[in-house]
Amino acid sequence: MTKQDHDRWTLSRAILLVICLIASMVFTSPNANAQGPPPSGCLDLTGDTGSTTPVDDPVHDPAIFEDPSEQTYYVASTGILQSPDDPGGIFLRRSQGTLAGPWESLGALPVPEWTLAYEPNHLWAPDVVRIGDTFWLYYGVSQVGTQNSAIGVMSTTTPGDLDSWQDHGPVLRSQPGDPYNAIDPYVFKDRGSWYLAFGSWWEGIFLFELEDMTSVTGEPAHLAEVTGAPSLEAPTIVYRQGYYYLFTSRGFIVSDTYHVQVGRSRNLTGPYVDRDGVPLLEGGGTVVLEPEGGAGGQDIILDSGRYYMVNHYYEWDPLQIRMQICELQWDDGWPVLED
Repeated sequence: MTKQDHDRWTLSRAILLVICLIASMVFTSPNANAQGPPPSGCLDLTGDTGSTTPVDDPVHDPAIFEDPSEQTYYVASTGILQSPDDPGGIFLRRSQGTLAGPWESLGALPVPEWTLAYEPNHLWAPDVVRIGDTFWLYYGVSQVGTQNSAIGVMSTTTPGDLDSWQDHGPVLRSQPGDPYNAIDPYVFKDRGSWYLAFGSWWEGIFLFELEDMTSVTGEPAHLAEVTGAPSLEAPTIVYRQGYYYLFTSRGFIVSDTYHVQVGRSRNLTGPYVDRDGVPLLEGGGTVVLEPEGGAGGQDIILDSGRYYMVNHYYEWDPLQIRMQICELQWDDGWPVLED
């Protein structure tokens, strides 16, 4: 082969390589970016997004998480209202590929034997975190209006397999006379340590450090007080640009008074104040979501650089409990939702 032939062959090979790269980009990019840019506003959800009639498909107190290995989103929620002899386990649904759905109801997780001593009608208000390949699901065990309550935890590496969840027993218990009620768990990592926020009614929202993922240590910090509120529950904590934001649900569940509020602090343990500077320990709280009919039980996920809040809301006559997911906007450092 002459030098001229060799140069011509090298050039042809280079051109062929460029053509292959361009073809690869053309034919693979649409699939890789089939979802397009991250969605904004309130998402138009499809599939199984909650109801009470004609079939009880529960979505009360939704907790959202992602399995990146399967590009699948999951929502865990309070179980179907049944009986102490056969309580409803934490309910699970999933959406493959997008936050908008279609969402598919998977059913209830097995009810741990130890929870039956509390005579619950169903297990409540889960929260899920992922550490490596393991998913940890925290849940509440109680009956309405009592402090005879507990927070339990189970784990799995395959969240879509309902029978794969292994229970680890109670993490925290409460009883009459305690300042707090051990329900509505929210687990949050800060500076290498894990923390458990929780609480409902009584003296409000508290925070324990986790010794490991199955037990607490030390004394609890008091984050928010029920003062001035008919109730205060369901803590959710987000860290953004130097502030910790504490979202809570306020008002009576299954009523038009139920809504979502927020306060913020420079420190995880507080003090948290609302937009007007009123401490949450003195009944403060800036409204984030207060629709006609009521809404709450919120959770927040950071996805593709945007924050999305999932919550349940109520429709009436007949009662329906639905799920919605909306992007959180930020106004001068405070979270807001579109009307």
